[in-house]
Amino acid sequence: MQRKAYVPGVAALLAALLAGCTGGSPDGGGQDDPKPGGTTSTAAAAQPGKYRTLPEPCGAVSHSTLDSLLPGIKQLTDEEQREKAYEGTATVTYDTDRKVGCRWKAESATATDHLLVDFERVVSYDNAVSDDDRAEEIYGKKEVAADLPAPAASPSATTGAPDASESPESGSGSTPGAGKSGTSGASDDAGGDGDSNSSANANSSTDPSASGVPGSTPSALQPRTLDGLGNTAFLDDALNDSKQRTVTVVFRTSNVVVTIQYDEQPATTTDVPSSEDMQDRARKLAGQLAESFSD
Repeated sequence: MQRKAYVPGVAALLAALLAGCTGGSPDGGGQDDPKPGGTTSTAAAAQPGKYRTLPEPCGAVSHSTLDSLLPGIKQLTDEEQREKAYEGTATVTYDTDRKVGCRWKAESATATDHLLVDFERVVSYDNAVSDDDRAEEIYGKKEVAADLPAPAASPSATTGAPDASESPESGSGSTPGAGKSGTSGASDDAGGDGDSNSSANANSSTDPSASGVPGSTPSALQPRTLDGLGNTAFLDDALNDSKQRTVTVVFRTSNVVVTIQYDEQPATTTDVPSSEDMQDRARKLAGQLAESFSD
């Protein structure tokens, strides 16, 4: 009788243990479930960026392009100095897989030119944000910091009745192009000696290439967003009081943000670097770099 009483007790104990191991998971799937929200987060994980490495920056610009941007290099008579100028100087970086850059400098009889090319590969550590989206955020901050002027309004969008004495030609000549300073026409009186942080358009009166030349439209040279360059791009142009012009082109291609900074300081303050020429050179370089990423 004691054996019979003992066996049911053992069975009850085993049943209790089994109930404790399987309690709350009658379908047997409890042990495989991730943390709350884990399944959703994994399913919606953002895609990584296209690029896992960056190009060698000092080798990213061809000699012919450097000759165009930095005319002083070709004027060097010493071959060793010329080759050193072509090599450039790498910027300081602590992670060559994430951020690299190179600087070049060349002096000529008429001006000193500088060029900086910077590559930044963006990696998002948030599963809900893709590398591309994070790169777009970084690009967006650069565009906001550039403080680009609003696009010039077309004549048809202009509100109010036009001055009867104003001809269509004179109207196009006064196309809004205040740049960052937000003024219109004031730079004509100031002779380009206003705010040193103003855009190229605000200083267009001091630049023969930007005004007074047939076929040249000042509004076309103002800081602006660019089409057909990477995923998104913009160009900034500024002329300071010492007549140093700086043209900056920034574009994003997938998860890489590329920055080109090109500036020229004339030998005398009576000379003004051509906005049109500098923008053209910087944009050509940007196009070459964008193509190299698509290869």
